Amino acid sequence: MPKVDADIVTVSHQHKDHNQTAAVCNGVVFDFPGEYEVKGVKVFGYQSYHDQEQGQKRGENIIFKIIINNVVLTHLGDLGHLPEPALIDELEDTDVLLIPVGGTYTIDGQTAKKVIELIKPSITIPMHYQTDKHNPAEFGQLAKVEEFLKLMGKDALAPIPKFEIKTEEDLPENELVVLDIAK
Repeated sequence: MPKVDADIVTVSHQHKDHNQTAAVCNGVVFDFPGEYEVKGVKVFGYQSYHDQEQGQKRGENIIFKIIINNVVLTHLGDLGHLPEPALIDELEDTDVLLIPVGGTYTIDGQTAKKVIELIKPSITIPMHYQTDKHNPAEFGQLAKVEEFLKLMGKDALAPIPKFEIKTEEDLPENELVVLDIAK
């Protein structure tokens, strides 16, 4: 991983394949639940779990809600369970939702669909699914994004290289975005 600059870095859990904070220069790292503010950006961390057994199999996970320019972005990390109603209430103001959909190590597409229906974001971006870049021996059990897209009724959705939101006025309604992660 090359060195990069950042103002804020969030770490949802401490698994070695998900935590590259050593490659980040100058950033403030948040890896605990709580409320934070850096340069006018508000960050809220919420405790959750990486599995359906309250962390017994894979440990804890932190969901991060980030508010910048009145746009609320929620990154669910490696969420492994359907969140409790109180946590859903905290996340209902989400505009942009990054949600795992691959199953096995996180929630699967069916559970992701339920979470989306509960949170009702303007934009949903799936993550943590199998791609052609993954080693099939290690990650072959992950579902591909196409399986999730079918569940969502979006069979022919082409990945895009970049998606930009600057203010809340830029928010579409109920849009599903797949980012091109080829690079």
